[in-house]
Amino acid sequence: MIDLHTVNPRLQIFLSFMLTLVTGLLWYQTKNWLVPVVFLVTPMFLISLLKIPFYIVITFVIFSYFRIHEAFPVLIPLHIPLAFSLMSFFVLGWHIYLTNRIKVYWSTELTFVCLFLGWAAFGIAFAYNRQAAFTLFSDVIIKVWVMTIAICWLVRTIYHFRIATYLYVGAGAVVGLKAINNKLQGIGLVEGTRVTISREFGSLIGDPNDLALVLLFPMSFTLSNLLQSNIGKLHRVLLAMAYVILFWAIIATQSRGGLMGIMAVTGYFAVKRIKNKIYVLAGGVLLLPILVMMAGISDRTSGGSVEEGIGESTMGRIYAWIASWEMALENPLTGVGVNNFYLNYYLFSPFWDGKNHAVHSTWFQVLGETGFVGLALFIALIVVIFRQLWRTEVSSRVLLVGERNMIVTCNDGIFAGLVAFCVAGTFLTQSFTWPLYILLSMNVALAKILSEKLAAADLSKAG
Repeated sequence: MIDLHTVNPRLQIFLSFMLTLVTGLLWYQTKNWLVPVVFLVTPMFLISLLKIPFYIVITFVIFSYFRIHEAFPVLIPLHIPLAFSLMSFFVLGWHIYLTNRIKVYWSTELTFVCLFLGWAAFGIAFAYNRQAAFTLFSDVIIKVWVMTIAICWLVRTIYHFRIATYLYVGAGAVVGLKAINNKLQGIGLVEGTRVTISREFGSLIGDPNDLALVLLFPMSFTLSNLLQSNIGKLHRVLLAMAYVILFWAIIATQSRGGLMGIMAVTGYFAVKRIKNKIYVLAGGVLLLPILVMMAGISDRTSGGSVEEGIGESTMGRIYAWIASWEMALENPLTGVGVNNFYLNYYLFSPFWDGKNHAVHSTWFQVLGETGFVGLALFIALIVVIFRQLWRTEVSSRVLLVGERNMIVTCNDGIFAGLVAFCVAGTFLTQSFTWPLYILLSMNVALAKILSEKLAAADLSKAG
């Protein structure tokens, strides 16, 4: 419930007076009975929003990351991401500055994410195409930056955390079903075989490689929850169905980065649960060719068996990575600027086939677009996230079995997701989009929840 008594009484009186005055003036001028109705309903609507800040922000993140409105174009005219972004800023500002219900805090991970994104923003001034760099920053990066911090502050209990992970799994399953339907119906296929969603709208998930990475994110949380020992049968069946959907959809993209991501997620949980690591290694050696066969990689127009030798797809990546290296050598501090790799490919690539190409690597994208300084900050950010995940794993061992299992399950989902991001990100370009930053914010929130539990346990022992 919203405790409006925590708001300054003078502010309450002032707001009430202004609302009454504005309503009266508008009604007097328009003589329209709808005016007082709108001004009466609007405060009630806003108050109802204030009761659910967590769900408002999580809904914005889900629509922005999974592109639900683009997967189902009938939702596009509703401008759902924009509406929920505005509502998110409203409820965050209200609860931080007026009610103090949301307690702000800071962490090392947040410092590094601000350093990295701040450096990317600084590089806009030196970008080859400042307009393109600023467009990406204003349309994408600033939203990711703000919401990363917002999620940290809003996920305040283990209940919030579990709800968020289930919402991610559910959203991923919905997008996965859409991808499978497109594959079966032959809709929006790239190269005749690779599935996409809403490619005609220029959607993020209109690229098979990006679609694969979007689906890898919920897969890690699906598997971490599925492997719990104390969940009900119905719960396990639903999670198993979600896993099959996500697996099938990623296979349908025929993305080699997606396949490596599946290997990374599966391998992480196998390493944690199988003592004899030789079995894990042998299983990985057997699983990879099976996945390649299931995905039909050899049938791809690019990167398939139709290409002799190294292949045009592989050479295209190598040329792109060389171009990224040359960009960093030319501009070691700031690179060519965010959103500038594709536009400047021609100037730095050792081979030109008549068109620009994407970098197809998160690491090389950061190197080319933010320079060696940006890459160092990005790697440092990854390292501090992994360090905190390990600390959470170790620190949770002092909790009771039930609480520890919940913490570890959540931690495993983040850890597997981050491993998949690092592995698949070698072949996919996702430096400034949601996956890494959602994982970071969930990691920070989980560490905060654990620290509060440990503090409570220490107090109970002292008492």
